[in-house]
Amino acid sequence: MIRLAQTHSEWVLGFQDECWWSRLAQPDLHAWTAADQPLRLQELAARRDDTDPKALACYGLLRGDTGGMLLRFVDGRPVSQVTEDFLAWVCRELAEEGKKALLLVWDNASWHLSARVRGWIKEHNRQAKQEGGVRILVCQLPSKSPWLNPIEPKWVHGKRAIVEPEQLLTAQEVETRACGYYGCSQQQHLQQTDPPKKQPAKRKKVA
Repeated sequence: MIRLAQTHSEWVLGFQDECWWSRLAQPDLHAWTAADQPLRLQELAARRDDTDPKALACYGLLRGDTGGMLLRFVDGRPVSQVTEDFLAWVCRELAEEGKKALLLVWDNASWHLSARVRGWIKEHNRQAKQEGGVRILVCQLPSKSPWLNPIEPKWVHGKRAIVEPEQLLTAQEVETRACGYYGCSQQQHLQQTDPPKKQPAKRKKVA
């Protein structure tokens, strides 16, 4: 698929994934200190009056042609409906560049494999064929193989680059720093409009 995308200037190979940007959890880092000075680690904690979310969900697409990233943060969490909204936005962005197809590589997350998303992609491609637009060709990665998706290390490097070891960043600061690191413009958040699914009640064992 990579070789195929390289032979068509109107096609874009895209590696898609979602991640959570935590305000509290620190990424793995290397640290140095003087031999006579102890190394101190700062545990971050939110104040009681801090109303910002502890972590922000984010959709990302790593472009194979330019190496650039397309980012959209989410008010909520990754679900099928938000996935459709993200793909629709990506296709509009690529269509403005004159692209005709998105060769989409992603993992086996439930919101990627859902019947709703598969049906949406099918209908989207039908409309793109009839009315013009960017068609989507999906390539599913094998289960439990994050190393095959080159966007994964991009997330790691970004989290290390924006971290503030001794300061708790606000949600806005996290988003601004992430977009700045990847060279992306800040976009309006995607909205999770689908109500969260209720977890089935656990049955109690009768002695």
